[in-house]
Amino acid sequence: MIRDVIRITKIHLERLTRTADEIIKMGELDQVDLEDFENIKTIDTFIFRLMKLQDYMGNKLFKAFLIETGDYREDMSFIDILDKLEKLKILDSAENWIRLRKLRNKLAHEYPDELEEILEDIREALKW
Repeated sequence: MIRDVIRITKIHLERLTRTADEIIKMGELDQVDLEDFENIKTIDTFIFRLMKLQDYMGNKLFKAFLIETGDYREDMSFIDILDKLEKLKILDSAENWIRLRKLRNKLAHEYPDELEEILEDIREALKW
């Protein structure tokens, strides 16, 4: 089970990395032609892939890992899972994961007329 979860996580990560590389190749986001549909598709794909990776890791990978190590309990909240992964030194910081989750949620709910916020959030997501 854990091998399949890791394999799928790697697929999501590879796809996210490829779209992140495409965005980086565009140059400064302030200078990118956002009327160009190809640029919009790349940005949308990046946001989608970020959501897919984070959802998959949060819903599948973390739990599967803790089950594999014998550290999972049915009564664990998501925060408990993150804290346990931090204690096991799998995550650098549970708080950072929560911040990334909030950023992901913000990107998912922003609208085209909030262009500056979207670009700022994409810049932030690219740092992770």
